[in-house]
Amino acid sequence: MLRNRKGMTLLEIMIVLAILASLIAILAGQISARMKKAKINQAKIQIGEISKALDMYYTDCNSYPTSAEGLGALVTQPSSCSQWGPDPYLRRAPKDPWNSEFVYESQGSNFTIISLGADKKEGGSGENADISSQDL
Repeated sequence: MLRNRKGMTLLEIMIVLAILASLIAILAGQISARMKKAKINQAKIQIGEISKALDMYYTDCNSYPTSAEGLGALVTQPSSCSQWGPDPYLRRAPKDPWNSEFVYESQGSNFTIISLGADKKEGGSGENADISSQDL
């Protein structure tokens, strides 16, 4: 005689939950790795865009901003450049994907832009590695 089964047993529910939990764990690891890689790529893109803005500044002012003026010279006109603008080269001072200021160094005729990575310290590897305009 056949019984009419209308529900699932506790064991069946536990098996389904275990399968779902393992799938979520696998996907979470993959998403986390992709997010780290995306932030690194975003920092590289930002450095490229800042470099373009610095080149426009150089065209107008015949020099790059000094290290002391920093990237703020792309947002607000410094006293050292009378041909600045008329519009800002950037709308606001940029921050890297880890919400830190970019390190800007200028030697007059060239510059370096650095993101210190996720650890916000010099050096490191992987997600913590420094990203420099000299490496792009």
